[in-house]
Amino acid sequence: SMIKTYVIDTNVLIQAPYAVNCFEDNQIVLPVAVLEELDDLKKADGERGANARKAIRILEELRQNADLLAGVGLESGGSLRVEKNFVDVALPPDLPDDKMDNRILKVCKGLAEQLGKNGPDTDVHQSRQVILVTKDILLRIKAQIIGIRAEDFMTEQVPGRDGQYTGRAEVYAPEESFKDFKKKGIPVSAVYMADQDGSCSVPRLWENQFIIVKADQSSRKTVLGRVQGEWIVALDYKKSRPYGVAPRNSGQYFLQEALMQPAEQAPLVIVKGMAGTAKTFYTLAVGLEKLLNNPTGEYRRIIISRPNAQFDTDIGFLPGDEQEKISPLMRPVIDNLEQLIDSCEEKRYEDETALKGKVDEVFDRGLIQAEALNFIRGRSIVRTYLIIDEAQNMTPAQVKGIITRAGKGTKIILLGDPNQIDRNFLDERTNGLSYAAEHMKGSTLCWQITLTADECERSLLAMDAVKRM
Repeated sequence: SMIKTYVIDTNVLIQAPYAVNCFEDNQIVLPVAVLEELDDLKKADGERGANARKAIRILEELRQNADLLAGVGLESGGSLRVEKNFVDVALPPDLPDDKMDNRILKVCKGLAEQLGKNGPDTDVHQSRQVILVTKDILLRIKAQIIGIRAEDFMTEQVPGRDGQYTGRAEVYAPEESFKDFKKKGIPVSAVYMADQDGSCSVPRLWENQFIIVKADQSSRKTVLGRVQGEWIVALDYKKSRPYGVAPRNSGQYFLQEALMQPAEQAPLVIVKGMAGTAKTFYTLAVGLEKLLNNPTGEYRRIIISRPNAQFDTDIGFLPGDEQEKISPLMRPVIDNLEQLIDSCEEKRYEDETALKGKVDEVFDRGLIQAEALNFIRGRSIVRTYLIIDEAQNMTPAQVKGIITRAGKGTKIILLGDPNQIDRNFLDERTNGLSYAAEHMKGSTLCWQITLTADECERSLLAMDAVKRM
């Protein structure tokens, strides 16, 4: 195949420092502008700085073996070089002169012209295809304007919205197989899926996948179960009412099951679903049940963390101590706690001070702590019910950092909606929540559930808006 020349933008290395090893046997070109940007970013706080330093170390190792300007061979069979030419390449006058972007575009255009001049046959290694790789959509559009092909960095991508793992399936089984369901379950080999055209197919089921099993004769008979080895087994916690909360739909039964399971059984729970599907509410209800109502000593505390672009790069801009700084992140959590701690809705707001006292007590006893994400990353966390809310705003590296540091007896719960991302350069396919969901599916240690639009428990207006907008 023709060897391609990939020009890599800084934001790719900031998200994936190892990206230089992901381009097989093609040529990689780094414009000098990218090195300057890495240099500026290496002192940045949080993950951006850490990844800039990692990318610089990788380049430094390569530099020790060879001259980066001349080009150095990579493990992948390709090569990498730094390009300092093409300062004088003309860009169309209507491209505004924002320095970095344009310097990168000049390199792309200069390379394309140079390769075009030489003709395809002059040198085996010269291909006529120059491709800019950047996470910046606007830069991709500008590249297109000047006739340069541009792509996103795809290596970390998981399938698009419709192809993502939901942790649940609906299957049919012969009615007689329901008899022993509670005792031993229904064999996976006995179930089938009904396709649109009326034909049947054998489903591909994953370990711990939640299953709605319908009897193939009567449409009314339905059981809820979960895949365990070769069997679909009954739920252990179907009758639980954590902190007085009862599941209202099959999605919440599945959610309750995953959350109630002890950390040994289910150390990682991944919950996807839109706002209003009670993800945070239910997760807190189970945490309080285990900590306050039935203190089995299973967990020492609940920690809640929410990734937040400004926090992970810089926690220093708000006045006050760490807890005060995190309080804006805690507002939704406190709203949920107020509803849980005083579940009698009519009287809840009669006595605001008593209610605040109950909420404060939970915090004062240290039972619930809020932490910025970058404070969690450095420690091993034991016997903790760890909730990461809005996990779709994490990068794959952040998610990996947290999951690989889980200590003994800790349960990690990732909550979020892959369609609600507020962080630059992440999208519904490259965010940490979807990344973890895709890579952990099939693990015996990971339980997942995606809650659906019709499981939204907010107002009728919220529901209607979700479907229409």
